[in-house]
Amino acid sequence: MNATTLDDLRPRKPGGLPRAAVLALIAHGLLVLGLSLSVNWRTSEPAGVEAELWAAVPQIAAPRAVPPEPTPTPTPPPKPEPQAKAEPPPPPPNRDADIAREKREQKEKLEKQRLEEQRKEDALRKKKEQREQEEMAQAEADKREAEKKKKAEAERQAKQEAIRRQQLDRVMAEAAGTGAPGSTGTAAQSAGPSASYAGRIKARIKPNVVFGDEVDGNPLASVEVKVAPDGTIVGRRLVKSSGIPAWDEAVLRAIDKTEVLPRDTDGRVPPALLLDFRPRDF
Repeated sequence: MNATTLDDLRPRKPGGLPRAAVLALIAHGLLVLGLSLSVNWRTSEPAGVEAELWAAVPQIAAPRAVPPEPTPTPTPPPKPEPQAKAEPPPPPPNRDADIAREKREQKEKLEKQRLEEQRKEDALRKKKEQREQEEMAQAEADKREAEKKKKAEAERQAKQEAIRRQQLDRVMAEAAGTGAPGSTGTAAQSAGPSASYAGRIKARIKPNVVFGDEVDGNPLASVEVKVAPDGTIVGRRLVKSSGIPAWDEAVLRAIDKTEVLPRDTDGRVPPALLLDFRPRDF
């Protein structure tokens, strides 16, 4: 509300009277005109008359009315969610049916396990039978192969023995007439080495034999020795084993260590010799 001053409340000076009079006349004229227009000349009761009066004294205007704040629109409440329809409770379990079902399932499980074990046993049995058949077939094949090798070895040894005999016969034939000066034979040549030659050869080989094992009996090991014309040993082969590998190896090592054989009484050395060795002779 505006504050008023004392000058505003004081009456106006007489100098403003004409203006006020004019305004008053205009106001009254308007009042009369309004009354004339608003008067109802009928017999009905006259309506009330409203007149606007103008005061000569200026009035202070009232403060402007402040419009009320708009009322907020209320938020509508949320719609209630539809409640799920409650399902009816399940019927009580049938204990007898459950027991019967469990027994049936257990029986089916045991039967399945039995069939599985039976299948595994059948598979193992078939596998074992197949392996046995394969082993038998392999044994038969090995046996046939061993017999074949044995037969081939026998044939080879027989062939070599025949060759050796032929060589000995040829050597003996070539050595005819080469007997010692005191020989009493009537042939032009001796039929083979002198009687003392075998002893001389064994005497040469004996110092080189190293064998200390105890053996039963006196087994024989026959060795074929090939000799050069100067007596140098160029080869040796075990023709007949004594049955004791250690004795056979000792004889072969002694021959290798000997290297050179002595000449016979006629100064010659047979190209091939068949020597027999027994452990109790050394």
